[in-house]
Amino acid sequence: MADDETDLPRGIALAWGIAADPQRGPKREMSVERIVDTAVALADAEGIGAVSMAAVAARLGFTPMSLYRYVSAKDDLLLLMQEHATGLPPEAHREQVGWRAKLESLYDAAVAVYLEHPWILTLPITGSPVTPNSSAWLDASLDALGETGLSPTERIGVALAVMGQARWCGIVFAGYTEQARATGLNAEQISQQESALFDRVITADEFPALRAAVDDGVFLDDSDTFRFGLHRLLEGVAAYVDERAAGAGPVPPVQWQSEDPPQVLADKKVREKRKALREAEKALHAARKEERLALREARARAAREGGA
Repeated sequence: MADDETDLPRGIALAWGIAADPQRGPKREMSVERIVDTAVALADAEGIGAVSMAAVAARLGFTPMSLYRYVSAKDDLLLLMQEHATGLPPEAHREQVGWRAKLESLYDAAVAVYLEHPWILTLPITGSPVTPNSSAWLDASLDALGETGLSPTERIGVALAVMGQARWCGIVFAGYTEQARATGLNAEQISQQESALFDRVITADEFPALRAAVDDGVFLDDSDTFRFGLHRLLEGVAAYVDERAAGAGPVPPVQWQSEDPPQVLADKKVREKRKALREAEKALHAARKEERLALREARARAAREGGA
């Protein structure tokens, strides 16, 4: 790592502890750590929308300008908040035996972080983790996979898949937690409410597979579907590891599957064309729905007339 802090963006330099302290300001009462602690507490209590430089300054009893001497932009503050709330991966995962158990331990710990600080999930992902704590989580996952014999690129792929599953689990359960807080309902009551809503609006004509799932009581099943997915993912990796150990060659590198790379798909004109296509598909879906309703009404009318 370069010694010159100008080689790094200010927020990342602060995260690594190599940014210079301000030359002036209320040093004894103020610090980057205290600012971040206060901001995290505010986000935990009131949500990320409540966090602003002014709000944090007010809680600390200083002016916003005092904060800017330490954290020069709100984006830097958000990065430092995420870094602080994420923390380091627990050492307990190292006590697990085998790469699968270690990854599952890291998965559980990551979900716990998301449920403790759900506002993290609302922050945009702007690239690979560059801060110390975020890097430590990725390092722990890669280290757990060290015994598998997978290539570095393959280990990155597995690590991202597991952490992605943890993030998705956190998003869903954080949503349920917020719903429970807002409505006063418990998890079972929320599931019953959701199942009743699906039962009311999902028809076999329009959504046959989903209707069958509703009838099978899938929304009332208390199984951990996220862990089921995690286990299937890890079993697939384990099978691949065994194949490699038996002498099979590596799978060829997987390239971007779309005919257009991400930077092309992000282009404004391309987005507009894709939006127009989605609108056309939406109109087609609506037309087919009208057709199904007309057929249903025609069948019902024919049945009534035949029985008359």
